[in-house]
Amino acid sequence: MSQRPTVGRVTSAKIVIAGGFGVGKTTLVGSVSEITPLTTEAIMTSAGADVDDTRQVPGKSTTTVAMDFGRISIDRDLILYLFGTPGQTRFWFMWDELVRGAIGAVVLVDTRRLADCFAAIDFFEHRRLPYLVAINCFDGMQYHDPQDVRDALAISSEIPVVACDARNRESTKHVLISLVEYVLTMRRSRAVAPA
Repeated sequence: MSQRPTVGRVTSAKIVIAGGFGVGKTTLVGSVSEITPLTTEAIMTSAGADVDDTRQVPGKSTTTVAMDFGRISIDRDLILYLFGTPGQTRFWFMWDELVRGAIGAVVLVDTRRLADCFAAIDFFEHRRLPYLVAINCFDGMQYHDPQDVRDALAISSEIPVVACDARNRESTKHVLISLVEYVLTMRRSRAVAPA
């Protein structure tokens, strides 16, 4: 009588992808998702011209109005569900619902518009949700050292700052793995910390 192989328990986790308007959140989710990502992209109209500053993102004609959703299996036992947030302030009311149940977040930054990510960092710090900062290297170029970005953002030395190309699956996958490792490290350190 042959024995059936033991099937490992599959763990799933929710991760939020946040950052400023036009930083590459939809691109990041789309580049790594193993399913066709759900996007809520809408065409930008003249009605939003006063609130959507597109000067730093020329050619941008659509924007996320609710969320992006994707999924990636890191290995047989770990599936990550990715929820990309809308970048404009008028849609921030949705963030509380999007982060419910998340284990952590990626704050995607464009170093040409670093101030655009301050609100996301403040949001996650206020809610004590672990996050890492991912520098989106547009045109494949990393213009600033991660330590310089950390200093400019005034974030703790324990928070990971990594470079990535949101268009590249392997690069994006590395960011997600780094976040999961960071969350696990934080949970272990809390478990052994004296009460």
